[in-house]
Amino acid sequence: MKRKRFSEEQIIAILREHEAGVATADLCRKHGMSSASFYAWKAKYGGMDVADAQKLKGLEAENAKLKRLLADAMLDNAALKDLLGKKMVTPAHRREAVAHLETAHEMSERRACRVIGVDRTSVRYQRTTPDDADLRARIKALAHERRRFGYRRLYILLRREGRLVNRKRVQRIYQEERLMVRRRGGRKRALGLRAPIAAPDRPNACWSLDFVHDQMTDGRRFRVLAIVDNCTRECLALIADTSISGVRVARELDRIIAWRGRPAAVTSDNGTELTSNAILKWADERGVGWQYIQPGKPQQNAFSESFNGRLRDELLNETLFRSLPHARLALAAWRDDYNHHRPHGKLDWLTPAAYAARWARNEELEGRPLGAFDEDRTPVAAG
Repeated sequence: MKRKRFSEEQIIAILREHEAGVATADLCRKHGMSSASFYAWKAKYGGMDVADAQKLKGLEAENAKLKRLLADAMLDNAALKDLLGKKMVTPAHRREAVAHLETAHEMSERRACRVIGVDRTSVRYQRTTPDDADLRARIKALAHERRRFGYRRLYILLRREGRLVNRKRVQRIYQEERLMVRRRGGRKRALGLRAPIAAPDRPNACWSLDFVHDQMTDGRRFRVLAIVDNCTRECLALIADTSISGVRVARELDRIIAWRGRPAAVTSDNGTELTSNAILKWADERGVGWQYIQPGKPQQNAFSESFNGRLRDELLNETLFRSLPHARLALAAWRDDYNHHRPHGKLDWLTPAAYAARWARNEELEGRPLGAFDEDRTPVAAG
């Protein structure tokens, strides 16, 4: 018997006949259906009217649509997760990603482009790049001959040879052949001591070195090497010159040691003058431990940074230097005032020279906090 499709109205009418007393076999023979179909209709539509049956059909259609949408979303999500490790920056990479989705997830081209978010025309585009074997060989030869030249300089050389080539084309071939210039490594720095810097407990326990920059009225720049005792806060030297090498730093340290004594350690940053072979040799011969702070952390050389701030605020920013001799005279006068007249807040308002003299007279003060003296004194205001 030819299979028929019954509407909800027909199914409800057949069920009404059965409720009226017509036998199931007679209904099946009359309407040309099987008894299995009748009982399936009865289980699904039993007790319903036509409106309820139509509403149930609509709900089933909407549920099937939601299932399809959920399945599509889950498939798209799985496809995107599969592409997490793949590059999709250039059009070539995106074309490879679309091909991967079509092969691995059996997606259509339209759907794969929609998932990735690319235009189908860019995926279907076929390059018509001319044969550039000769140009490619010449670029590779020039790159091996001029190893530190980038594609811009190679482009200039090609133009000088009479080749009418586009710069972007040279750049593309240059990148495809992996001819990029490698950056040279930074210069080797002296490692020094990377241990935490302990607080000074006596004079000459540790000195701090740092450079301060300024300029004269005629625009010429000069540098000032500042050397400070971390315990007494004394300024041991202020050396000004247009350039100060590592040999000059070692010579000035020897001059200070001649009248003050040798320090146990010296703290500085990683400047070229302070990490030179001359300084390393000097520290090794004198038996002085040279402590280098970590790059980018000037707070590890806090004593010197604090002194530099006072120097710049009280002298450099307040004085116009006419010449280098004038700058040296001004620095010497300020150093004398700093050591012998200016009260220091961290020394209970004593001057650095007075604090150092107290250390010389009171040997029992070793190990006690800075400024903890037995004698009474009246603090003065900071100036």
